[in-house]
Amino acid sequence: MDHRPLSEPGLRFLKMHGLGNDFVVIDARSGENPVTPALARALGDRHRGVGFDQLAVILPAEGADFTLEFWNSDGSKAGACGNATRCVSDLMMRDLGKDRVTLTTARGRLSAERRADGLVSVNMGAPILDPAAIPVAADPLALPLTGDPVAVGMGNPHCVFFVEDAETADVSGLGPKIEHHPLFPERTNVEFASLIGPDHLRMRVWERGAGITLACGSGTCATAVAAHLRGLTGRRVIVDVDGGRLEIDWREDGVWMTGPTALVFAADLSPAFLAAL
Repeated sequence: MDHRPLSEPGLRFLKMHGLGNDFVVIDARSGENPVTPALARALGDRHRGVGFDQLAVILPAEGADFTLEFWNSDGSKAGACGNATRCVSDLMMRDLGKDRVTLTTARGRLSAERRADGLVSVNMGAPILDPAAIPVAADPLALPLTGDPVAVGMGNPHCVFFVEDAETADVSGLGPKIEHHPLFPERTNVEFASLIGPDHLRMRVWERGAGITLACGSGTCATAVAAHLRGLTGRRVIVDVDGGRLEIDWREDGVWMTGPTALVFAADLSPAFLAAL
């Protein structure tokens, strides 16, 4: 048992979520980035660590308010995470006293803003439909897979299936098989969506490196893009996920996603936890 004083400093972190899609957030703007694959895996363990769907690291940026780096709970890097981007953007807008911020990710330069109703919107950028850039080893609109899914890139790869009823989709069975399918050299997120009304979708998701989650921001964006490309919806849709509701608007300047954010708590990782890595 560690008998060192409770006041001994460790590594500060925040726990946040967007529609139950939960994140650990570490602010590394003023020092070295402490995150390694081993730390990400240890933190992501919901029994022996903290638990998260993604880990977001805030870093300094040139020409923007901040940079975000994302990790999965299996210790792999994630190229994009829409709900974490919204959550951290809300945090940074409050910290900087702004209603709009700019940030950089592996996706490039993005922007976020707080609406008058308090919800936070982020521009996730234009969807990627070039097979090599997604990446996928086939035509994104004609994948050689049962179910005729659509591949879309949103800074990370997505494979979107349109099904009769998303509620009964075999997410846990088919999700990991498609995630690791040879068509996707960097693996893929997998979405299962059904049309439940005009410009209204129900979506469930298997996230690459995380499994089933209550929401996936980039996956919701990809699903909205795929639905429009299949002629099912317009470019502005409501998407109900397991954790709640997101608004998606595919505009000329990119795919905008809007929804709620929540800061749950702030805490410190103990020196003993960090030393054991």
